[in-house]
Amino acid sequence: MYDICCVGHITLDKVVTPSSVINMPGGTSFYFSNAIHNMDVSYALVTSLAEKEMNFVDDLREMNIDVKVFPCRNTVYFENIYPENRDHRTQKVSQTADPISIGQLQNIDAKIFHLGPLLANDISLEVIKSLATRGKVSLDVQGFLRTVRKQDVHPVDWEDKKEGLKHIHILKANESEMEVLTGQSDIRKSARLLHEWGVQEVVITLGSMGSVIFSDGVFYNIPAFAPAEICDTTGCGDTYMAGYLYKRIKSADMQEAGEFGAAMASLKIESPGPFTGTEETVLEFLNKNRKPIGRV
Repeated sequence: MYDICCVGHITLDKVVTPSSVINMPGGTSFYFSNAIHNMDVSYALVTSLAEKEMNFVDDLREMNIDVKVFPCRNTVYFENIYPENRDHRTQKVSQTADPISIGQLQNIDAKIFHLGPLLANDISLEVIKSLATRGKVSLDVQGFLRTVRKQDVHPVDWEDKKEGLKHIHILKANESEMEVLTGQSDIRKSARLLHEWGVQEVVITLGSMGSVIFSDGVFYNIPAFAPAEICDTTGCGDTYMAGYLYKRIKSADMQEAGEFGAAMASLKIESPGPFTGTEETVLEFLNKNRKPIGRV
């Protein structure tokens, strides 16, 4: 029995910013795994990618991450293009991977399954229902809200959301994803509606303006902490959720868990690639009491 199991594809990523172009592995599963692997938690990753990119898995295993990997025809290829305002990006997808199946997860038990679909067909409703009978399901909804047209990524509503959200304990969405899901631009109305649809903990990230968590009628306002420099924002949401779920599995309340996740995300921004620090690194950052740069 693992404490946390992340489920999702590793990608090939091209990250384009005004100052650099970097080619590297990516995806929720990659950033989440790197961020959590130094924490005091029993963790596993279930992923799928093409044989020619299996070196990405080898690198994770060298960090003592327990990886269950299933070969597929193609590795997902993303191009992430960031303007000066790093809260927003455009994306292109030139190849996609096979969906992750129930059979690939049948021998995995975890207290929390964190799902990181990158595109709408990555993880089926049947997979979600199956995992919900074995543990809590945490979902980064972004992939279910993406469709690809001529390689360009466009927003789309999650067709199975009313049924799917009944089985989601923790949901993470940013403000644009929240609006697509609920049709509401008001954060509090959206969070309440998602809760009515079945989600127990609603986590809405707002980039440099912080984040909001809603559960049992209570809103928790989480600040965003100023990084020493803004280098690379790719994977910030995944890093946030790694910190949040780590603290939640350790019985921290939502305010503490949210602030820990926000601190991890800020540290991740300071350098290219994933966060690979320790809990002590994050706590030291928090204890410096940097002035928050955003609060809702």
